[in-house]
Amino acid sequence: MEQLTLVQAIVLGIVQGLTEFLPISSTAHLRIVPALAGWKDIGAEATAVMQLGTLLAVLIYFWADLWRLTRAFIVDGVSWLRGGFRGAPWKSQDAKVAWLIGVGTIPICVFGLLFKDFIKGGARSLWVQVATLIGLGLILLVAERVATLRKELADIGWTEGLAVGAAQAVALLPGSSRSGTTITAALFCGLTREAAARFSFLLSVPAVLLSGVYELYEIRASIGGPGTPALVVATVVSFVVGYASIAFLLKFLRTHTTLVFVGYRVALGLLLAGLLIGGVLQAN
Repeated sequence: MEQLTLVQAIVLGIVQGLTEFLPISSTAHLRIVPALAGWKDIGAEATAVMQLGTLLAVLIYFWADLWRLTRAFIVDGVSWLRGGFRGAPWKSQDAKVAWLIGVGTIPICVFGLLFKDFIKGGARSLWVQVATLIGLGLILLVAERVATLRKELADIGWTEGLAVGAAQAVALLPGSSRSGTTITAALFCGLTREAAARFSFLLSVPAVLLSGVYELYEIRASIGGPGTPALVVATVVSFVVGYASIAFLLKFLRTHTTLVFVGYRVALGLLLAGLLIGGVLQAN
């Protein structure tokens, strides 16, 4: 894991917090910003650990929703066990959404384990990120054009949950954006923009938690070393900025489309391609 200076930690913490929840890809920016600044790539491990800061932002911002979903999951689950496993293990929509979050997390866990070497290696090429920034940005544009925007969080069923869960697995590719792929899928399924963002954020909790804990285990030998304080600073900064980003995006999507993010993704992808072609940046 690459060691960070204090300045790098603060800058990258801000970048992580700003871009984790906007559909513009935090992993792409955490790859691009160091490249432009002449810093070394911080690697997938440090990125996953820093995401624990933005995860804490989700847990605090949505604590009431998460508590309600967890309580419904437990209450309905106990009732289902006592009833001899008859029927579905949920009675309320809240319990069903909790199940959808759990099942929707399976694809990203499976693909993350199967392709972890590629994700940490070849997928971090800046050319891959050019393709994902532009390609998935254009798919988000299509989703905006065909979205019916009729469904709220309470209307989510298995079709929506599984589709968004599958889309989350695509976000393993740097440049895709976890919020970008999941919001895109939710729009295709007819959710309102705010409901799409809310479900995207709730769905991210188990995946980011598992990823962060796994990477902490992977770098356990270096914990407490000279690079640890800077990584802690980056994680704390990402929490503070990430909390503000959640509030901003939910408010923004109540009255605006995601087209500004589509334009930003395409413009950034084209700029990045130009820098690579011109030899200003190296792909790996």
